[in-house]
Amino acid sequence: MLYIGCHLSSTKGYLEMGKTAKSIGANTFQFFTRNPRGGKAKDIDPEDIAKYISFAKENNIGKIVAHAPYTVNPCSADARTREFAHMIIKDDMERMQYLPNNYYNLHPGSHVGQGASEGIRLTAEILNNILKPEHNTIVLLETMAGKGSEIGGSFEEIKMLIEQIKLRGKVGVCMDSCHISDAEYDIVNDLDGVLAKFDDLIGLEKLHAIHINDSKNPFGARKDRHEKLGEGYIGLEAIMRMINHPKLQGKLFILETPNELDGYQKEIETVKKFFTG
Repeated sequence: MLYIGCHLSSTKGYLEMGKTAKSIGANTFQFFTRNPRGGKAKDIDPEDIAKYISFAKENNIGKIVAHAPYTVNPCSADARTREFAHMIIKDDMERMQYLPNNYYNLHPGSHVGQGASEGIRLTAEILNNILKPEHNTIVLLETMAGKGSEIGGSFEEIKMLIEQIKLRGKVGVCMDSCHISDAEYDIVNDLDGVLAKFDDLIGLEKLHAIHINDSKNPFGARKDRHEKLGEGYIGLEAIMRMINHPKLQGKLFILETPNELDGYQKEIETVKKFFTG
């Protein structure tokens, strides 16, 4: 089963996002829980959520991904920034209880000079304070490009973070194709080797979603600038090898390419055309 979708605007509610996804041929999608630069989230609308759940079931829409705002930095050196991150993540996880058994994507954070080990400890501390056994959402730690002081630019750092989480069943991973290429994981020439390393360190059972993006920058650039499929340094052939790889079947594939809806629709059509599963 191919689960393919893109990032959608959440301003009109869940039912509208579901209808938009269907209109462009998607059967999953990602959305920001609130303004990507932070701020107050929209009030929960139980009627809209109930209608969305019914619509999703009727139209075979799979699990979906909520994305934390970019301003969330759980391992900042500044205590107030960490408090803000704690508040947002806690609130988002409570809101996701209304939409059970989905995913919450989180950038692990930037240690801003404290060192990766301390950054990992601080992010784990916040997640351990927030995650509860009753939560029905899995937090996905996103693999990063390794720019600046961000953590998660290597599988080893993601492993270290997961190992410090008490409720490890509540966390998983979202792999970003642009990010890992920028972070010197050669998915173009050695996808099998990259996946084998991930499986050895973390376990492919922890990998739930994949951001499918081409890269504006060459291998190992550590820049994190997404490009449309087939127009960057990764290339469509390598991206389709990921989507068709037997070890990645059943994962969610989410487009975060620089597109409007019509562009996403064309990319979804392209992915479906070359999907062999």
